[in-house]
Parts: sequence; structure tokens; C-alpha cells
Amino acid sequence: MDTVLQKDNPVSGRIAVWVLTSHGRHLGETLCRHLKQARLFISSRLADVASSAAPSGGPGHPDSESQRDCPPDHPETDIRVFHRLSGTVGEQFHKFDCHVFVFSTGIAVRIIAPLLGSKLTDPAVVVVDDMGGHAVSLISGHLGHANQYTRQIAHLLGATPVITTATDVNHLPAIDLVADRQNLFIETPGTIKTINMAFLENKKIHLHDPLNLVRPLIPGQWTDDAPSGCPRVFCDWRTTPVSRETLVLRPRVLAVGIGCNRHTPLDTIADFYKSVLTNAGISRHSVYLLATTDLKKDEPGILALTNALDLPLRFYDNARLSSVKTIQNPSNMVKKHIGVHSVCEAAAILASHNGPLILPKQKNGDVTLAVALKETGSMS
Repeated sequence: MDTVLQKDNPVSGRIAVWVLTSHGRHLGETLCRHLKQARLFISSRLADVASSAAPSGGPGHPDSESQRDCPPDHPETDIRVFHRLSGTVGEQFHKFDCHVFVFSTGIAVRIIAPLLGSKLTDPAVVVVDDMGGHAVSLISGHLGHANQYTRQIAHLLGATPVITTATDVNHLPAIDLVADRQNLFIETPGTIKTINMAFLENKKIHLHDPLNLVRPLIPGQWTDDAPSGCPRVFCDWRTTPVSRETLVLRPRVLAVGIGCNRHTPLDTIADFYKSVLTNAGISRHSVYLLATTDLKKDEPGILALTNALDLPLRFYDNARLSSVKTIQNPSNMVKKHIGVHSVCEAAAILASHNGPLILPKQKNGDVTLAVALKETGSMS
């Protein structure tokens, strides 16, 4: 079996460590000394220097440097003091990538239950008992990397890691880990369990994967080219109709080149963007980058679009745009006003590392748009 997904590489991210007891504080300080970007939250009953630490969630923002409680023996430890555990966890829950609770699992469950939303967005939650004997992966074991955090924390404390996700304990592949590794957007997260259950029951899955992003990470005995009767995984940027039971994964492989007349409103650009992708059968979840001419660095509508879509925006000068030799729809009008024969097609091709156009220039009265596929050799 391909073991690449079973590696316990150290994970990084913002970590909040929560403690209620003196022994828990000792464990928390040990973790914070070894984990980058870790912050220790302690009960006000444990505060050594109460006068130097304003309570988290109280007057002032908890990120303020003046609100640190740094014990003299560990001056590098970033500590915040809280009065009410549940309220402060609620305020901080989505500000961290991982929460480590050094107290009972029961307390942890009752506190986080109202805060949970989706396995796609929930942070990792790890529970460590007060004696540091066990580290339990509680929430977001795969996509939130709680299983990796758990193993790392257990190693630091000399504890026993407790991992309960079925695919891990059976040493089987997990489709959500495959998606995470390959940077695939999970469009139908409710069907993850169907695919992982197939692995657990030693059943084959049907895999549609034209870019070969999933297949290398799934051992061949679990895939079948015959679609009938098998759970299905569809990994593609095309919006081909599939059954409701299909796990749909979207590879982030498309660059969109865009241009517009000066001061074109956001609504006009956004509506055109949406309609073009929809009509062309292109998933918006497969777009990873927008690109345009550097003459649009201050174009309000395009800047607002990137914010609305939460996508990066890349600018190219005329020399780079003119270097593209594979544009399909050169424009003398664009050449007259901007100095190049193409903005949207050239920008899309450049942003895709000189990949092919899958959608040549589309235009309405104010906006132009083109889509290119990331060059295969540059895919991660």
C-alpha cells in the first residue's frame, strides 16, 4: 500500500492550549515551549501575576502584548488568563488551527459542541489528560490535522496517542486526506464517509480522475473502471452531472484572465464571471487565481471581485502580456487603448504557467474573461 498519507510530519499553525490545574499548566508550558505559534490560556485561579495580565475576553483585546502573563522561568511563553472557560473558548475557537484541552474529554465535548460547524472548517481539537498520559484526537482528525497534532503532542509529552478514525487504525487510505494532500476542494463532504467505508469494507470505488491527482494515492485494489454498482469519486473541473451519492472533488487548476472597462461595477463583473463559468460547465471551485494587466491595479470592480471570491490576483505588464504567442482572439482595439493585443487570454495563459486555454475570450459590453488550465508539470 502507498504509505505516503500515513507520514506523521510535524504540522504548523496557531495552537491554543487550555489548562485548569497547576499540573495542567506545567504540561501546557512544556507544549508551548516546543510548538511554534502556541498560546497558553490559563484559568484566573492559576495566574501567578494577576496584576500584569488582563483576563482574555475582558477589557482590552487578548492579543495585546501588555496582557501577557509570562512566568520568570519561561519568559518566552505566551500566556492569557481567562475567567470563564466556555465563553473564552467560544471567542477564540475559529482564531486557531488547533485547540489542546488539558482536562477531561467530557468538559471538552460540552464546551465545543455548540461551536462545531463542518469538518471542512472546524479546527483540530486534541484532549490531554491532567497527568499527560494520553493525547486524544477529538475533532477534525483528517482535514484539521488533529491526528497529526495528537501524535506530535504525545511525542513531546511522552504520552500515548489515541487515534480513533477507522481508516487510520486499520492502516487504510482516507479520501479526505487524499483531497487535503492534493489541495482538492471537497464539494460534497457528506459523501466522504461512503468512500472511506468502501475502503473499510474492502470494496472498490469508481474513480473519474482525468488529471491523475487521486489515483496515485489510492492503491489499485480499491479502484475499478466499471462505474456500475461502485461508490464514485469524481475529480474534475468540469461540472458534469453526477449522482447525489458521488463524492465530487474539484482540483484547483484554473486561472481566469479578466479585463474590464474603467469603473465597471462589481455586480456587472461578478454576474458575468458567474454566468460564463456556469454556461461553460466550469466549476468555480477549481479557480485558484485571477489575473489581469497591471493597468488595473487600482480598478475597484476587479479588486472587489478578488475579495468577494477570496482569490489572489496577479498583474502582468505589457511586456509579459505581449510575450504570449498562443492567444486566440487578438484585438486591435485593445492594442490601441492599452498597448497589447490581449489582456484576458494572455493573462490567463501566463497565470497558468503557459497552460492551454480551455475557454477563449468571452465578452459583454464591459468585461472580458478567459480561462486556462494549469500546465500539468506545475501541479502540486
